[in-house]
Amino acid sequence: MSDEFRTNLLGPEATRLPAETEVYQALATGQSPRELVVKHPESSLLWALLSEDAWSAGDVVEAYAFARVGYHRGLDALRRNGWRGAGPVPWEHEPNQGLLRALYDLGRAASAIGEDGEPERIEKFLDESDPTARKAIRELGH
Repeated sequence: MSDEFRTNLLGPEATRLPAETEVYQALATGQSPRELVVKHPESSLLWALLSEDAWSAGDVVEAYAFARVGYHRGLDALRRNGWRGAGPVPWEHEPNQGLLRALYDLGRAASAIGEDGEPERIEKFLDESDPTARKAIRELGH
């Protein structure tokens, strides 16, 4: 019996978000996330990129705020695409990566500002979404 068949019997189907083609194309042409988020505020990827930029600049509070928005935008997108509060959100599906990065960024920033309990809840959510995501995000250098 295949692993995919077992997974389908034991839990919900994986959620795969739709591609953000306009966002990807604009980023590829060098437009900044800060410019783009005004046109695409629903993009978890853009909010995650803003969070990562703030983190790199040492602004933990701004990184937290951007990641929080990206996380909530991602939850909205998951729900619109059939997610019911649980189930895989695979990292290898590129459109899911914005949400997973925002989630990772939120956990990191929450830990840095000393928020009790949130980093552990986020870590659990990230691992339940895709246990390979954290390692993949770290390999991106974030």
